[in-house]
Amino acid sequence: MTKADIVSEISKSTGIDKSTVLASVESFMEIVKDSLSDGENVYLRGFGSFVVKKRAQKTARNISKNTTIIIPEHNIPSFKPAKTFLKQVKDK
Repeated sequence: MTKADIVSEISKSTGIDKSTVLASVESFMEIVKDSLSDGENVYLRGFGSFVVKKRAQKTARNISKNTTIIIPEHNIPSFKPAKTFLKQVKDK
C-alpha cells in the first residue's frame, strides 16, 4: 500500500477531499520525523510506537580493501507495534 492508496482510502471513508487528506498525512509524517530527529519518541496507543534506538560504536571490516573501520555511535528510527496490532496481524 502506498501513500496515495492510504489517502484514497481515508478520503473514501471520511468524505474529505483528497488534497486535504494528503496534507494531513504529510503533516503527520513530518511531525513524526521531526520528533524522532529531536530524540523524542512518538506513542500512538493501540497502533504502536516510533522510537529512537541508539547503536553503539563498533568495528567493521571493509572486505574489498581488507581494512578495519570504526562505525561511530549513532541513532536509528524504529517502530514497535502495539500488542493489539500484533494480535490482529497474527490472527489473519
